[in-house]
Amino acid sequence: MAESPAVKKARTDAGKVTVIGSGLIGRCWASLFVRGGYTVILYDISDEQLQGALVSIGKQLVQLEGEGLLRAGQTGEELLKSVSVSSNLSEAMEGAIYVQECVPENVDLKKKVFEQLDALADDEVILASSTSCIMPSLFTADLKHKTQCIVAHPINPPQYIPLVEVIPASWTDPAIVTTTVEILKGIGQAPVVAKKEINGFIVNRLQYALIMEAWRLVEDGVVSPEDVDTAISHGLGLRYSFMGPFETMHLNATGMQDYCQKYGENIVNVCESQGSPRPLAGDTLGLVSEVMERRIPLELLGARRSWRDERLAALAIHTRGMQEKENTSSSNSDV
Repeated sequence: MAESPAVKKARTDAGKVTVIGSGLIGRCWASLFVRGGYTVILYDISDEQLQGALVSIGKQLVQLEGEGLLRAGQTGEELLKSVSVSSNLSEAMEGAIYVQECVPENVDLKKKVFEQLDALADDEVILASSTSCIMPSLFTADLKHKTQCIVAHPINPPQYIPLVEVIPASWTDPAIVTTTVEILKGIGQAPVVAKKEINGFIVNRLQYALIMEAWRLVEDGVVSPEDVDTAISHGLGLRYSFMGPFETMHLNATGMQDYCQKYGENIVNVCESQGSPRPLAGDTLGLVSEVMERRIPLELLGARRSWRDERLAALAIHTRGMQEKENTSSSNSDV
């Protein structure tokens, strides 16, 4: 498939991306886009917040450089020169080919922000939201440029976890979906596209199913909270870090057909016995909270998040090396 004009323009380093909101996710998006060769302008209403964001982005880029997660020849110091800030929305939007909104999860706020973006948008710019749960139809329905609106939801922390959920509304132009996917792939992310809107999108629906069953197992006295976490971190999570459930099924038998013939009936029986959702409250919440705060006191959450990010960085580095090795093997096999 040929690259869209927006992607080709970005490859010349003339492509401008506007990030709306300079909080944690906005800063991460700025780092990702500038690493991908784009000029980035970060917008917020507070100049003080923007200056703090610039410092944070600079540190993030230097850290990515130290981890070997920038592209060949890039340095964090040089990339930061391609990031600017503005508290003037019109200035921030001018000439942008792609806008990534990163304001808090509030549908009324999203509506207000997208109305402002709509008023300044031309007929080509992509207007993307980072929302994790609000369907795009809920805040784009009345916009002049609603066919250019889409959700591009990153997974935190996006500099180490490349997945991005791409969620179009029913009226989103298919070309916008295609170009959004191209842009995201071009900056090193791994987009997945929902073919239609659904509450919870993709990742949270998968995640919440696991959370709910973990809750049931603890609430019903089957297993401790500690052992639930061990079952994932030392079991399912190891293979799920590089393959999904369908590939796991495919490999655990002689293909998918064989797996479903052997295990399908039992899977259905287990799922039927799982019962209805449970409220995440009451005595079970008290038990799980007690266990988690004993393991990781609240005052140590920041240090544990840093530990998590270091582990994710190591996994990202390992994954990148494996991909390069696979690409080299593939190239050699074609000779």
